[in-house]
Order: sequence, then C-alpha cells, then structure tokens
Amino acid sequence: MYEINFDKPVKVHFIGIGGISMSGLAEVLLDRHFPVSGSDRAESDLTRHLSELGADIHYPQSAANITDDIDCVVYTAAIHPDNPEFAAAKEKGIPMLTRAQLLGEIMKHYPNSVAVAGTHGKTTTSSMISQIMLEGEKDPTLSIGGIFKAINSNIHVGNSDLFLTEACEYTNSFLQLYAKYSVILNVEAEHLDFFKDLADIRKSFHQFAADTKADGAVIINDEIPNYKEIVDGIKAKVITVGFNEGADYHAEDITYDETGEARFKAFGYGEDLGEVVLSVPGRHNVGNALAAIAVARELDFTMDQIKAGLKKFGGAKRRFEVKGKYHGATIVDDYAHHPTEVHASLDAALKYPHKRLIVVFQPHTYTRTKAFLGDFANALSVADQVVLAQIFPAREKDIYGVHSIDLCNKIRELGTPCECFATFDEIEKFLSKNVIDGDLLITMGAGDVYKIGDDLLKK
Repeated sequence: MYEINFDKPVKVHFIGIGGISMSGLAEVLLDRHFPVSGSDRAESDLTRHLSELGADIHYPQSAANITDDIDCVVYTAAIHPDNPEFAAAKEKGIPMLTRAQLLGEIMKHYPNSVAVAGTHGKTTTSSMISQIMLEGEKDPTLSIGGIFKAINSNIHVGNSDLFLTEACEYTNSFLQLYAKYSVILNVEAEHLDFFKDLADIRKSFHQFAADTKADGAVIINDEIPNYKEIVDGIKAKVITVGFNEGADYHAEDITYDETGEARFKAFGYGEDLGEVVLSVPGRHNVGNALAAIAVARELDFTMDQIKAGLKKFGGAKRRFEVKGKYHGATIVDDYAHHPTEVHASLDAALKYPHKRLIVVFQPHTYTRTKAFLGDFANALSVADQVVLAQIFPAREKDIYGVHSIDLCNKIRELGTPCECFATFDEIEKFLSKNVIDGDLLITMGAGDVYKIGDDLLKK
C-alpha cells in the first residue's frame, strides 16, 4: 500500500473531493504542504473552501483530470471502476488509496489517536471529546462525520499529537485504522447491503478492537450483548462504560431539566467524579458522555476540563438540532435513520416541552427499510402524528419490493395516525394546515428531509 510521509509531500488527487470526509482529509494534507487536486460533480461550500486553501479542483469528473504529475489518487466507496478518473488512474498505474486507507496513513503521524466507532452516536461522541480537547487547549486535529458547531466545520487541523476521527464500519473501512484509543459505542445490525448478518458485523468490530495499539485502550459499552466476545484476546486495555454499576465508568442519579437536558453523577473505577451537566437531551447522550469521559481521562484531561467541555457542547448539526419556530411550533432536525436512533431521539423529544409530537420521517435506503420495517414502526409510533416521505435511495435501486406506504400501514396498525406523501411539497402543504402552536415538529432521516423544515421556516 502507498505510504504517506508528512516529511515528503507528494501530489494527491481526490476523486469526489467535495465529500465531507474527503474534504477534511484534503485539508489536512494541504496544511502539511501537499499539492492537492481533486474533482467533483459540482461546486460547493466545501470545494470553494479547499480552493481558497490552494487545492486545484475540477468540475465535473473527467479522465483528463488525471495528469501525469499526480503521485497518488484517493477515492471513496461510492466510486466505481467505470468512473473515468478511476479508470484513467488505473491505466496510468498511479498508486491508489481508499479514503479509509488515507485516513489510516494520516493517523500514523499522531501518537495519541482516537477512533470512535459504533452503529450510532459516533458524531455526537466525537464532538463531545473534541469539545473537551478544545477546552483543555490541546489543539487537536479533528475529522468528524458532521458539522461540529464549535468550529462550524467537520475538520480542524491542529498542532498537537492528538488526532480524533470517526470510524465507520461500512465496507469495513474502520479496519484501515490503528488508533491508540478505540471507542465502541454499540454494535447492532446495520448496513446489511454489505454485512451478511449481525454475527458478521460483530466479527468486524472484534477486528477493529484488536487493531488498537497495545499500549492504548478500547473503551466499550458494557450493555452491548456479550461485549466480552468483541474484546476477547485483544492486547490493549479494556475500559467499560455504561449504566451498570459494574462498568468502569457509570452514571447515577440521572435527571432531566425542562428541555430534556441531562445531568448525572459520574463514577470512574468506583471514584465519585462529581456532577456532570449536559447541554444536549436524552439518556443516550449520558452514555455518549461516559465514553467521552473515559477517553479524556486516558488522555490526562482533568475532570474540570471534562465537565466544562461537556457543559459547553451544544450538539452537532442535524443531531436534535433546534431550527426555529413555525406557527408557534418548534422545529427540530435529526439525523436518526436506524430504529435504535429513532427510538433514542424520540425518547429525548418526549422530555422536551410540547403539546403534540409530529415526526416527518424519510426512510433511508430500501435494504434498511425492509430489514427493520416493524422496528421502525414501533419506534415511530410514540409520536402523535407521523408523516412519511418516500424512501431516500442513496446508493440503491428500487428493486427490494418495499416502499414508504408499507411502513405507513404498519404504523397505522399500531394506532398512530400516519400520512404518506410522494413529494416534499405535499408534506409542506399538509404541515402548513395541521401544525399548531405548542407542537414539536421533528424532521428525521439521513437524506434531505431537513429541507422541509428549512422551507417552512422561510414562509
């Protein structure tokens, strides 16, 4: 595999440089004086920012963009062999790295690297740890899968030995990373278009844990069923977090304020670490905070710094993000797209002030919707009104025999009013007639459903 050496910058070309993760890695290389080029389908805020930093970016993708002076080409899982730039690079014999391989190469240059994995909660937990690092004035390099409000970006290029990244299990990309500190928040059935089943997923998470450096630690949620199997035989230290008193880090006396934001008493290895106050809602965020505390203490941050960072953390973009008011209703946007995430977000919503809870849900991918149809229905049925958009296909084609109306019928069977519409315009018209003062309206999903709330707020 091609090796990236910070002391010997070479020209790197990114196919799809406008992606949130790809753009972040390109920025790290630009900061290290690497000549960077790239391409994407269209210009965006991220590509404009990279251009301002000195990247040479082309629109659209074309074989002509693969010039002979390029030393390495980086691509994502979304790029197929018939992509003109991918094919041209292969033909020219230019060394190629996947996005995950480049991330792993970059991480090698940071002695204190942190990788946050799990089916859910990666962006929030990564952002919590990042906020603590910033509070401790350690100037980390950060690569986050969403927009982190403290820096209004997904990337921060620092000047310390700290590097933090999310570690996604899809296509086993996280197996390219060799972190000193690995976090495993949860392990559930997901990405079943790639993994065979839950056992296959657990096998990958075990390998991720085993790849952790021997002088580091794996921080794992002890509520994961048979979590010991996942960390069995690994060389790194194992640190458990959770709500059980037997966990190395656990929470007691959890309470919520009038907006559902949590406070709790934290314990680490039996020591009372004092009260921790969060500025984000929900029990699931208490669990995320415990993982952040465990990582931060391994990195020698003080509890004062940890508490201050967690209190200051106001959430990541599209994670229970309060957007504004419409007809007196509060509009919130949330990225939840797996039944467990939907359940956690709506559990937090039930603690938030409201008269009625209205959820506009956009299912994400046909395979996920088909695999979890009943689970989605059960999770969404706690709302007073559900409104469904059509399935966001992402990388998939409509060949799986499942559609949003199937989910709508399941929800209705559970006794919750549900409507299903073909277009966002129809959904907005329905909401404009039915949303009233005191409602809590949540747009939810990993696609473009957030546009509905944005459109309503413009009216």
